[in-house]
This record gives sequence, structure tokens and C-alpha cells, in this order.
Amino acid sequence: YHPPHVNQAACICEAVFNWPLLTLSFPKMIEHIQPMITTAAIYVLRAVFFYGLTILIVPLPALYQEYRIWSGSPHLPPLSPLGCFKVYMLNFIWMGVTYLGALALIPKWALYGFDRGAIERDAHCLVERIAAIICISTVVGPVVVRGSENLPPDIVGGSLSSLSGSGGEPTEPSPAPVYIANHASQIDVGAVYYLFRRFKWIAKKSVLFLPGVGQIMYLGSHLMIQRKGKNRGSIANLYEKSKEAVEGGVPMFIFPQGTRRMAERLPFKDGAFNIAVESGCPVVPISIEIPKGAWNGWYPLSMLWGAKKEPVILTVHKPIKTTRDTDKEDLKKKCYDVIYSVLPEYGEEKDDKKQA
Repeated sequence: YHPPHVNQAACICEAVFNWPLLTLSFPKMIEHIQPMITTAAIYVLRAVFFYGLTILIVPLPALYQEYRIWSGSPHLPPLSPLGCFKVYMLNFIWMGVTYLGALALIPKWALYGFDRGAIERDAHCLVERIAAIICISTVVGPVVVRGSENLPPDIVGGSLSSLSGSGGEPTEPSPAPVYIANHASQIDVGAVYYLFRRFKWIAKKSVLFLPGVGQIMYLGSHLMIQRKGKNRGSIANLYEKSKEAVEGGVPMFIFPQGTRRMAERLPFKDGAFNIAVESGCPVVPISIEIPKGAWNGWYPLSMLWGAKKEPVILTVHKPIKTTRDTDKEDLKKKCYDVIYSVLPEYGEEKDDKKQA
């Protein structure tokens, strides 16, 4: 007697590979199949290993992008060879830790029937956060969070609940906030994990192919968008998924200027503000100040002789409430002014003021 699922597998083997397993006894069948399972496992392990080796190469384009940011303005120090090495190491460590973390989450994912909802929190609050803290603390330096009292409470049980009056009875879950911040460097992405809040990113679909980063973002159910070509449907789906996230209690984190710029203050795009206004959720502006010596210093070796490292500073501003009647342009201007009110001036803005 063979169990039904064994019969089905045996029929497939016989039809496809001409292996007459049904004529064998169950122990013989297991003995016949075991080499196939071993061979398949070896090929899978090889694929995982060689795909993991791409982590040695993939950080190079990210290094080039960061190099252009710091070399594109006379107001910023260009990356030194040491700085370039540290940019490479940040990306290498990030991809390596998230790759191992994603592999570690696969058994739990399979145990729950490949339901990503069962491991979303582990992917973000465990793997991503650990990877970010390791990268920033070992390559960049300390992170200081100012205005942490302005942070909304973190998610408890999957949603944010508001308390009514003096009785404190729970009411309907309130929409989660939309966090927005200026975007100057790759450092931003790691530094914001020091807020110790759960959120979802919006990233282009090509990120899914990056080793480690792509897998953990998929397991964390972050939102992916097709930025080029026919992306109208992707944009509409993005707004729908973002609205579902904030209404379900999961904040979004968005860099509204879109592109990284250290010495230039780009205008904010509409996406984050459309999500906030349509959902009626608060917007939490965050200023990220990257020191000019973030990459080129001898940190962490400088700690050996007691040198102090200038920190990355996150300033959390008071949440700005929105409703469906909120004027989007006014909201954008208010957030823009608040975010840049505490940041140093570089580049054209500083030169324009001097000329005036």
C-alpha cells in the first residue's frame, strides 16, 4: 500500500522519467527516491551559494551612485578611497545580513503555508532592523534621535488604537502615520531604523533582484512600483496598497523628493501627501542630517584613540494632522519648511542667500 500523495508522486515520476516506482514496495520506493532528493538539495544549495556570491559585486553600482552624490558639488568633500571602501562595506554588510536573515525565515514561512503575513514583522523588526544597526554602527557612526516624544506609538497587535476620553475604552483603530524625510545619502535608509518603529517602504521592482535586500523586502511585504514604462496601473495599485497599510495600522515611510541629493533641496512630489490626505492619516516630518565627514573619517578605528565621531541626527517633528479636505500644496510646503528648518544649508541655496 502506498499513501495517496506517494502514489501521485510516483505516477508523475513514471510518466515523466519512466521510473516504474508503483511496482516497488514502499521501503524500496523511498530508497529509490532518496538519491533524487539528495541531488536536488545539492543543486539548491549550490544555487543559494553562488547567488550569495553576487553580494561581492552588486554593491559596486551603489558605490558609484554615492560617489556621484558627494563628488557632484564643490560644497561637499568628495569620497576618499577609504570613504569608497566604507560605502562598499555598508552595502556588502546590508546584503549579507539580510540574505542570511531571509534564508533563516524560509522555514517559518513554509510552516505557515508560505503566508507572508506570518513573517512580515520578523522580516522588518528583526532582520531589517538588525542589518541596519550593524551597518550604521560599524561603518558610519552613532545616530542621535531628537524629538522622539513626537513619534506615534508603535504597532501593537497589528494596528494602532486610539483611547477615548477618561475611560480609556479602545475605539476603532486609527490610521497609521506617513513618515516623510529628506533623502541625502544611502545612510538615510539605515539611520531611520533607529526610530524603532515598524513601517513599509516603497521601492522600485528591480530591488527584488538584489541579493538579500530583495528577498527580505518581499518577505516583509514592502510595496514595489514599476518606475519606468507603462506604470499607470502600478501607481494606482501603489496608492491602494498604501492606503490599506495605513488604515490597517502599518505606517509608510517615504522620501518625497524621490532622488538622493546632499547639496540640493529638491521639491517634494505628491505621492506621500496623496496617501495621507486620502487616508486622513497624520504626516510625521523627519529631518535627517548627515555630517560631511560621514564617510571619509577613520571610524570605527578612531574609537581606539578616543576620537569622537560626529553623529547622524534624526529630528522628529510634531505630527501634522490631515483630513480629506486638507490642501495638498499647503501640506507639502509646510512639511518642506519644517524638515529643512533644522538642516544646514549647502550648495545653491546658500549661494543664493549670499548673493541676496
